[in-house]
Amino acid sequence: MLNCIIIDDEQPAINIIASYVKNIPYLNLITTTTSAVEGIGIVTRQKTDLIFLDIQMPDITGIDFIKAINGKSKVIIISAYSQYALDGFELEVIDYLLKPVSFARFLKATQKAWDLLGSAAQPPAATADFIMLKGEGKGKFVKVEWNDIDYIESMGNYTAIHSNGKKITSLITMKELEDKLPRQKFIRVHKSFIVPVAKVVSIHNNTLMLKNCNIEIQVGDTYKTAFFEVIKIQ
Repeated sequence: MLNCIIIDDEQPAINIIASYVKNIPYLNLITTTTSAVEGIGIVTRQKTDLIFLDIQMPDITGIDFIKAINGKSKVIIISAYSQYALDGFELEVIDYLLKPVSFARFLKATQKAWDLLGSAAQPPAATADFIMLKGEGKGKFVKVEWNDIDYIESMGNYTAIHSNGKKITSLITMKELEDKLPRQKFIRVHKSFIVPVAKVVSIHNNTLMLKNCNIEIQVGDTYKTAFFEVIKIQ
């Protein structure tokens, strides 16, 4: 879990970003402020992993704010002005987002933050039992509970998540999704299939049967050793 704050001198902008943060399981919003000077005090007093920061503010600029905190927290800039992007990246910000920011673009930026900072924080699987996936249709995201997944199937650049008898198609590769899954719950058994370990009910001649699924899945040669080790079959 990444502890974060939002700093922007416009409250409506704060409200939008705060609503985005609430929909991302690995982000924990500590507080928000319309004052960059107050933000410096917050960062000094308590551990803050990530800051969503505006550039043009009346007390000090976002660039001066980054210099003032001297690397205590990582920053994602959210600004209506593109001309400060180079300055931001020279100060090693994680990303630079232009207002108005879509949830999809915001999610992409926070995933970069998690990739960079997550190994030092609490794993998201310990606090969240779901994932938000980009669905079919512009701006559509679908919440998928880990425990509801029956199996996952590769469809090229897309992936089909079979969940409670329904098929959810998302523009994400199998490898990208595999990296986001809790490893203690899911295992790759074939180049085209990932299954929940708990839903494997029988194995015959390297063919799996899954709970409540009318499908047989062959365990690929590449994945046999790891699979049999996980389910304790010698």
